[in-house]
Amino acid sequence: MLNKFWRLPETTGYWLFFLLLGLAMEGVALFYQYKLDYTPCVVCIHTRIWTAALILVAVLGLLLHKSRAGVLVSQLLILVVSIGLMERSWLLLGIERGFIEGSCSMDSGLPIWFALDKWWPIVFEVMEPCGYTPELLFGITMAEALVVFSVTMILLHSLLLIGLLLKNRK
Repeated sequence: MLNKFWRLPETTGYWLFFLLLGLAMEGVALFYQYKLDYTPCVVCIHTRIWTAALILVAVLGLLLHKSRAGVLVSQLLILVVSIGLMERSWLLLGIERGFIEGSCSMDSGLPIWFALDKWWPIVFEVMEPCGYTPELLFGITMAEALVVFSVTMILLHSLLLIGLLLKNRK
């Protein structure tokens, strides 16, 4: 059974799961924005960008999962995405709870060559300063859920990457 766990990144289902999860996360964010009228702040937009990166890495993993090098690269990239998402989620939670001082501007901070807010404003346009995130279920805010999700992703992908690297040494 443990052998099946270590082989997860080599399966289509693993990468398809993260592709669908990323799409669902983006869908929830857009639902909250357009149906429930919770407009996104700059850090929220940054988490959307990391989630879009998760989707792209999952597509890459789907394309390369039959190659050992492709699996290693995809697994490393999904770990990097998880760490990036964790950093932004922690900042969002810190601003929401007040243990991180600072304010957010209305500027996305994206360089001209990566101006997602200009190219695709329906998804990536900053609409308000940071302050709070909406409640999802059972009193859990979006920021709290993102932190838990990110930590889980980091742990999972670290373990799987270590397993892949050790497997390659044999």
